Amino acid sequence: MHLDARLAALAPLGGFFALRTGEPPHGPLPTLAQAYDRTPTVPDADLRPDTGLRPDADLHPDSDPTPGPALHPAPDFHPAPGPDHGPERHPCPPPPHPHPLDTRIRRVAAGIGAREPRVAASVAHQALAARLWSVALGCAVRYGRLPDLDPRLLRWDPAGSAPEDLWLTEVRERPADPATLAGAVLHGHLEPLAAALRARHGPAAGLLRGNAASALAGAARRLARWARENGDLEAAGRARALAADLLAHPLLAGAGTLTAHGTDLAFRRRSCCLYYRVPGGGICGDCCFARVPRSSPRGPSG
Repeated sequence: MHLDARLAALAPLGGFFALRTGEPPHGPLPTLAQAYDRTPTVPDADLRPDTGLRPDADLHPDSDPTPGPALHPAPDFHPAPGPDHGPERHPCPPPPHPHPLDTRIRRVAAGIGAREPRVAASVAHQALAARLWSVALGCAVRYGRLPDLDPRLLRWDPAGSAPEDLWLTEVRERPADPATLAGAVLHGHLEPLAAALRARHGPAAGLLRGNAASALAGAARRLARWARENGDLEAAGRARALAADLLAHPLLAGAGTLTAHGTDLAFRRRSCCLYYRVPGGGICGDCCFARVPRSSPRGPSG
């Protein structure tokens, strides 16, 4: 099966897997390549309270504290930023021409009430990673092919609601083997995205690596579930196999454990995404913690 011009086979999977094609209808948007610009900046002052946490506090106390391979720094994902949480949480106006990632962090922070830049950055990272893994896995399973996901071809509205709309300006076919998927998503997007986020907003490397793995597992789990519910056991098997191969990639290996429970998938990560630090938040289904941790200035984890 070959890719169609509108990638219509993704539509039955739901909006989280949707990949729009052509140019955005309401004017130009930045490309993801522009969003990955690593120019450093000082985070917003209203997002920098003293948390009493060490910079490496994102890692589980029993996990390897090293950042892992070159991914310097995951569907079933965290609540998305809402559209009407009000600008009063961020009284300082944004700069005249904000960087796309800064715009997104402000949008997420306002939606979930996060006042720590690394928390908003983590939630934003998880959401974008999930969108990228979803469209890549959805195409691989539904078409057996992958569109070229070059960041220069993907446009994105950093001020939009979630799940983020992605606009692919040109549909070009590529194979859908694990190596090509890893090159397209891990190397093409998640490495430069993590580097840009760390330069601008400071989330820990292990946290971002765990987010990438969690987003992949969540996308594969939802895709496999859809396939089973529609009687396509072969597609469900492909989703599971691709997830297992990709989680064994050097950039993700050790970030968590993928297991099968009957025909379903489960994943437990070795790091925490910090969502519990959002007002009203808690731990996620794949969190390394069994219960919400208590913050301590001397504690090894947040």
